[in-house]
Amino acid sequence: MNSHCFNRRDFLKTTSNGFGYLAFAALAQQNALRGSAPLAVKQPHFPARAKHVIFLCMQGAPSHVDLLDYKPKLMADSGKNAPSAAGRYGQAKLMKSLWKFNQHGKSGLWISELLPSLAKHADDLCIINSMATDLPAHPQAFTQLHTGTTQFVRPSLGSWALYGLGTSNENLPGFITINPPGNATRSYGSAFLPAIYQGTKIGGASLPGGGALGRRYGGGNDQASIANIKNPRLSTEAQRTQLDLVQTLNQSRKAQDGGVSAEVEGVIESYELAFRMQAEVPKVLDLSQESTATKALYGIDNPETDTFGKQCLMARKLVEAGVRFIEITHGNWDQHFNLKATLERNTNAIDKPVAGLLADLKARGLLKDTLVIWGGEFGRTPHSQGDDGRDHNNKGFSMWMAGGGVKGGMNYGKTDDYGYEAVENKMHIHDWHATVLSLMGLDHEKLTYRYAGRDFRLTDVYGTVAKEIIA
Repeated sequence: MNSHCFNRRDFLKTTSNGFGYLAFAALAQQNALRGSAPLAVKQPHFPARAKHVIFLCMQGAPSHVDLLDYKPKLMADSGKNAPSAAGRYGQAKLMKSLWKFNQHGKSGLWISELLPSLAKHADDLCIINSMATDLPAHPQAFTQLHTGTTQFVRPSLGSWALYGLGTSNENLPGFITINPPGNATRSYGSAFLPAIYQGTKIGGASLPGGGALGRRYGGGNDQASIANIKNPRLSTEAQRTQLDLVQTLNQSRKAQDGGVSAEVEGVIESYELAFRMQAEVPKVLDLSQESTATKALYGIDNPETDTFGKQCLMARKLVEAGVRFIEITHGNWDQHFNLKATLERNTNAIDKPVAGLLADLKARGLLKDTLVIWGGEFGRTPHSQGDDGRDHNNKGFSMWMAGGGVKGGMNYGKTDDYGYEAVENKMHIHDWHATVLSLMGLDHEKLTYRYAGRDFRLTDVYGTVAKEIIA
């Protein structure tokens, strides 16, 4: 039940400011509808292993052959002409990884020296080395990563999860995206699903790697928040009165539409959520009360890791507060040139914070119910582009998942000897979506929404759950 249930005392208090009758009528209507609130917790199709998802999205396509996909033959044949799969650059040369790989944990997973902190969690990781997507172009692949399609406006993965399961904290959005790309609103949009299911944005991407977070909204990252979360002109009581009047008009419009209007219902619910968020959001995003040890775990106050560390710590706090789906975007992984310097800079920025997030979730007993995902829209070629770069590769790349019912300490699938193409247990984006939803207790074939005369789903008519990786 919402926090502002209306009773006679509320009615008498608001009558004096002229809106009492309208407010009472509006809230009476809303109270009658609360049993079917769109964000209410819903039962999954089958027992869920993951109650929450944290998606660490590396925009720009990390190089799998330099990070997670160890290729001894690529090392041995470096400098030779690349096979025909090299694509549009003709006589490109195979290029070995510039960094060493070592085995880690009891499982012996091969992980690059660029990720030393993450490597300590090898036995919690399921590294998928057989990812594939349709196109090697960033806008299309990034859209497919999030929505299942390369070209159409469709609901994002986070929106589908929220639509299917609801959320346990009515005072916070169920889907939050931290530092999303400014030109990729589809990555958190709800499309034809009611607007209440779209992601709520925190921060922005005007600086590489998320440096805009906080600086755009309230100074330092400790004060990062959602735009317009405070009203500088009206008190809480005055805002409530104003909103009651607006909601009365919205309910009247809904009645004119026959009592069923997803658009108006989305507006009504969004306004109510926004009102409640004013009290809850600042508390959840306040990092000042975290211990020095916790901040050090995430690399906070270290110039290289501070920004992403704070974002990862926010994600943990949001999971604790009951948020269903959190995405954090880190940009600038498109390394066509200057690979050595930029890949080292990127991994230095995210390695310790990501490892800190896994350790913190595990220590608090949250990892078993929280699915953590890391990856980008595609990978890079095993041949060089210029002297120090790699081109796009959509036919085979790597992601990893941890917690949330995933088997740890395992590799799933593989690419060919050079890392060009998935050749075993290929995991297309549709299969990955189906698997993520399955871990959340959702059958991707049953999670549908009727629109324009047909039932739509995230995976369209495709998708196979990778049952081998589910514990």
